Amino acid sequence: MGKKRVLIVGNGGREHALAWKLAQSPEIERLFVAPGNGGTLLWNVAIPAQDIAGLVEFALQEKIDLTVVGPEDPLSLGIVDAFQEAGLRIFGPSQAAAQLEGSKSFAKLIMESAKIPTAAWETFEEAELAKAYIRTVGAPIVLKADGLAAGKGVIVAMDIETALQAVDEILDGGFGAAGKKLVIEEFLEGQEVSLLCFSDGVTAYPMVPVQDHKRALEGDLGLNTGGMGTYSPPPIWTTEIEAEVMRDFVAPTLEVMRERGTPFQGVLFLGLILTEQGPKLLEYNARFGDPETQVVMKRLKSDLLPILWACTEGRLSEAQLEWNEDVAVCVVMAAPGYPLAYAKGIPIRLPEVKAQDVVIYHAGTGISEEQLVSAGGRVLGITAEGKTLHEAREKAYAIVDQIDFPKAHFRRDIGVKGLAPGQ
Repeated sequence: MGKKRVLIVGNGGREHALAWKLAQSPEIERLFVAPGNGGTLLWNVAIPAQDIAGLVEFALQEKIDLTVVGPEDPLSLGIVDAFQEAGLRIFGPSQAAAQLEGSKSFAKLIMESAKIPTAAWETFEEAELAKAYIRTVGAPIVLKADGLAAGKGVIVAMDIETALQAVDEILDGGFGAAGKKLVIEEFLEGQEVSLLCFSDGVTAYPMVPVQDHKRALEGDLGLNTGGMGTYSPPPIWTTEIEAEVMRDFVAPTLEVMRERGTPFQGVLFLGLILTEQGPKLLEYNARFGDPETQVVMKRLKSDLLPILWACTEGRLSEAQLEWNEDVAVCVVMAAPGYPLAYAKGIPIRLPEVKAQDVVIYHAGTGISEEQLVSAGGRVLGITAEGKTLHEAREKAYAIVDQIDFPKAHFRRDIGVKGLAPGQ
């Protein structure tokens, strides 16, 4: 391949995990992360992820061979189209294809066209019509802001009163522009699994399955967050389920996107729920998940660079993917108060980690007067591998307990639902 100069766009835990993995590639000459965080200081460039013109200019100036986009915002803003117009190679979906994540109603139309099993749904722009519908169908029911809301635009209402309040919260601007339209869905029961797939538009390869923990508090209670931790693989996932999802969910999605003239190249992320009737699709994301990427990169044995490169050339079918058999767990340490208002600038001291099977990924961190400080809601992702889920959890929490991060908010039950009784 020859040595490559690679730019990663974003500043979260996902981007640190991608940088950590790509930095191991013998094919990399130079790595950049824009804007990065306290864990990616070696590679940081002070350009915000939304500054598409600035990123294009930087990529041209630095002769970047490949750009990898982390977050959803720049994808929805058309960063891929802008880079391609400038003759630059970039991994991620076009603005039109990124609507799979950028608009819940668009995603539902694609699922319908592709005949993918999903929750029954309706779309509303007027509060009174939405409320009349809720009174007709009852609760529990799920309400979603149509646009991007940083993983927080979903309200699961267990009673009608909560559902009616949620209509006002979403349509009255509680989620800004994301809430101009409201999608109301039936409530599905089952365990959720995230399946991320590499896609070149025609071929898709699944990554290892992951289970996320969305709620802020232990026992899956409290507010929805961007994700408080993950583990891989969840024992409820089987090779049979994976084959079914690749055949009946992923392949038809890619086919419908191609037929529309908006082929999907990048990471196709399926948020699935395993119901008694079989797997159903809750949502698409159009990029690497966070904190899913932290455990996925820890388990990926292959060099990531040739895989991403093959996707940009429509040659994914020629790429090799190897995964290690170990179980990986990521525990997110968040700022006190997250996902509501939280303080920034809290000093953090990290232990020295020499073990190969543990990585402390940075997310919302920065440097102030040479001291590592918190700079966001989700601050660190302590990720460990073990031969068993029990062992991986023990290793991760042993590190969590050594981190000096006053009043840090984290869950002690990440991965517990995957343990056999009595473990």
